Amino acid sequence: MRANYNQTLTLAQREGLRRLKHIALDMDGTLYLGSRLFPFTLDFLDRLGRIGIGHSFLTNNPTRSVADYLTKLAGLGISATEDNMYTTSLAAIDYIKEHHPQARRLFMLGTPSMVSQFEKAGFEACADDPADVPDVLVVAFDTTLVYSRLCRAAWWASQGIPYVATNPDRVCPTDQPTVLVDCGSLQKCIEHATLRRPDIVLGKPDPTMLYGICHRHGIRPDEIAMVGDRIYTDTAMAHNAGAFGVLTLSGETTLDTALAVAADAAINPAPEFYPPDLIIRDVAELADLLESVRRS
Repeated sequence: MRANYNQTLTLAQREGLRRLKHIALDMDGTLYLGSRLFPFTLDFLDRLGRIGIGHSFLTNNPTRSVADYLTKLAGLGISATEDNMYTTSLAAIDYIKEHHPQARRLFMLGTPSMVSQFEKAGFEACADDPADVPDVLVVAFDTTLVYSRLCRAAWWASQGIPYVATNPDRVCPTDQPTVLVDCGSLQKCIEHATLRRPDIVLGKPDPTMLYGICHRHGIRPDEIAMVGDRIYTDTAMAHNAGAFGVLTLSGETTLDTALAVAADAAINPAPEFYPPDLIIRDVAELADLLESVRRS
């Protein structure tokens, strides 16, 4: 087995790994980066099946519909069904239907693929027109962003329209030489312009999606691990849900950052970010550890 960053697992880590029945997997930065599949991903998923641990794909990135995500995964060689997927678009749809049951028309900052997911759920998209008043404002990661639509979103926020954001991510991971400005940064832009924050920010670290996976598979939060490359979303979500948080260093977070967060949490009773229960180099190392604790 390859050396892991924890070297020797603590008793709590071993017990946490031994309890697991399901893995919730972040995708970008965990299984692939941009359009590049990590070389260990397919073997990792196969090993999970052999161990008898289920998995779901969970992402804060709402730019693609579930159908488009399944197509992308298939193109990378990853087999998945709709039951394997939970996105922040689905979380936003569920939230609006529960908390604003009369809402039908939405003004959305989001890609056409994302908008199609909302339309499939029965919603209609409002035009960029002050006369087309929405029932709810939805702000998401929008790689097709048009300046006038950002201004319109800020206008509706300033008018007190119910305001839902899909995720808090500041940037989206990429293997390209650029910075992909994500939903959290768009929220800050609107807030700076209007002094209005979203009524709710869904997606990680909000635990709603993880609870949904637990309900779907009939398991407890302590029987699921949230695996991802970000402390402020992935492992924070695990903490908020009472799940096992696994940080992989294959994406955004460096080992130095992870260790600094752990050191801060050791002396600060209310840290900004909660450290992960386990740090791994990549998901292949997680499979090593899962196999190891089941042999011991």
